[in-house]
Amino acid sequence: MAPSVSVRLQGVDDEMQKLLDSNMDEAPARRRAREAFKDIQLGIDHILFKTPTDGLKMKESYERNSRGVEIFSKSWLPETSSPKAIVCYCHGYGDTCTFFFEGLARKLALKGYGVFAMDYPGFGLSEGLHCYIPSFDQLVDDCIEHYTKVKENPQFNALPSFLFGQSMGGAVALKMHLKQPHAWSGAVLVAPMCKIADDMYPPVLVTQILIGLAKVLPKMKLVPQKDLAEAAFRDLNKRKLAAYNVIAYKDKPRLRTALEMLNTTQEIEHRLGEVSLPLLILHGEADTITDPSVSKALYEKASSSDKKLNLYKDAYHSLLEGETDEMIDTVFNDIILWLNEHTTKNTE
Repeated sequence: MAPSVSVRLQGVDDEMQKLLDSNMDEAPARRRAREAFKDIQLGIDHILFKTPTDGLKMKESYERNSRGVEIFSKSWLPETSSPKAIVCYCHGYGDTCTFFFEGLARKLALKGYGVFAMDYPGFGLSEGLHCYIPSFDQLVDDCIEHYTKVKENPQFNALPSFLFGQSMGGAVALKMHLKQPHAWSGAVLVAPMCKIADDMYPPVLVTQILIGLAKVLPKMKLVPQKDLAEAAFRDLNKRKLAAYNVIAYKDKPRLRTALEMLNTTQEIEHRLGEVSLPLLILHGEADTITDPSVSKALYEKASSSDKKLNLYKDAYHSLLEGETDEMIDTVFNDIILWLNEHTTKNTE
């Protein structure tokens, strides 16, 4: 997530600032910006970017999917050993797998996991109108197609496989599971978007008007929204660093995107009882973007016999990016502990 206003970043000259302020509606502009800022991003003073790359194999790819959309993906693998399991990542609203997740992926790979991530169509470095979701189901199907190919690779097809979803990515992961009930060994959900917090909603009358407008102006950026970085990042220094996520979507949500997210959260809320895979749910108790009470409802209603809910006192939405170093370490270690236990269970 990034601040909703343009800021002047430290170490950025006028030419780079032009890239930063340019229209990033289409993928080529986002790709130029990411290439220009890549080294600056990885050099910022954030705990996630202090993870070494020694002992890792990393690969970036662009590949057209069955719908003809060029998808950006990345993998991080241990260099000298086979991974003990694979982790497939679903990123949040407006986000990309090339910024904060870069640090998380390295940490996971250094613990022995094969990590795979992709940018959804219209997000990050993938092709498509920026942050436009014409169909959430189609987005989920694109993820299923991509990660099915990963899992079918002979190098990985016998390994346990886990979904890892953050925020809106939690909704993507849950929908993937609901479409493929027996395909995954488990899921880690960080502040999952099972319901948008009530105070993030526009008033009822405004919502009804926006729903009507979405039918005729689906791509318009009209939905009112609070500053997401302010709401998501508790640590003030890390909140400033969120601006270095230069290809994050910073405008008001597009009408169709907002409507698809609203419909998806309502669907998931009604289908919590169908969730049956092993679950680790992690949520900040002070999250004002996605509602922690719905994570509690997911924990209570999921039919999974193996489920765990971790709530973190006073923590905001971005548990792995926007909290103190100590909190980030705690949450990451909780994830590793759970993955290690469930990798062992699946390989015995």
